[in-house]
Amino acid sequence: MRLHRRLTLAASAALLTTAAVAGAATGSTSGPLVSHDDRSFPAQIALPDGFQPEGITIGRGATAWFGSRADGDIYQVDLRSGTGRVISQGPGTPSVGLKTDGRRLLYVSGGTAGTARVVDIRTGEVVRDYQLAASPSFVNDVVLARRAAWFTDSLRPQLYRVGRDDGTPDTTAATLTLSGEWVQGTGNSANGITTTPDGRALIVINSSNGLLYRVDPRSGAAVALDQGGEVLTNGDGLLREGRTLYVVQNRLNRIAVLRLDRAGTSARLERTITSPAFDVPTTVARFGRALYLPNARFTTPATPTTTYDVTRVYERR
Repeated sequence: MRLHRRLTLAASAALLTTAAVAGAATGSTSGPLVSHDDRSFPAQIALPDGFQPEGITIGRGATAWFGSRADGDIYQVDLRSGTGRVISQGPGTPSVGLKTDGRRLLYVSGGTAGTARVVDIRTGEVVRDYQLAASPSFVNDVVLARRAAWFTDSLRPQLYRVGRDDGTPDTTAATLTLSGEWVQGTGNSANGITTTPDGRALIVINSSNGLLYRVDPRSGAAVALDQGGEVLTNGDGLLREGRTLYVVQNRLNRIAVLRLDRAGTSARLERTITSPAFDVPTTVARFGRALYLPNARFTTPATPTTTYDVTRVYERR
């Protein structure tokens, strides 16, 4: 069993003012940040030693979930107190990107196993298990659209679709081959995924070339977004809110904030967000005015005693 460290509140977070930039509780940015007026929320949250986090999703009641790259455990955290526990034992293979449906289900990407699964967050039971691809594959991230869950594969030029018309995931998954302008690199390519503001297509970040692609969910045809010359090096997890797109640039330890057009054909960089507490963050989710990011620490050797945590940043909206 891994040693679970006690989760503590950084006292300095409670003393931040609107203009302050200090430690893990805020970040430095080309746009303004503000502090949280609820002093009970931890500024950093410790995850179990050796956990190796990558994905994050946040649901109702300030509850967040994280997946372990080490063994696939799903760890649930109360953002108000920082306390957490494993709610679902992993299959011994990675859990990478994950999303909650806001009710009871958690959709989980299976990384190198080439799998995806759906977990009941109340019981921890796996209600659906999908073998999406044979090795080599890396099922990396997932987004929930209105009628389907979409998964990326970083090692194959394809996406995977699991229908969920009535809120219940289909028993089988379909493969969508990426075509058009898509470029499959020699390393990780398709990574973070979201929907366009108009809901008609998907947006996928290609980690190999730093470009965003608009993908037709029916044909798989991909068109590179007009990024105004900006290259999103080390692009990882995506979070879209309206026409604002947050792109985590993991090894650069920053978040690029871009403005999309409604159809999702162009993106313009508005600002970046950084923090001294970032240690190769991979994905991002919001609770209130705070953005929460797990530090994957890819540049630190992973051992059973390596420490991992989650950090937050605030921005004026």
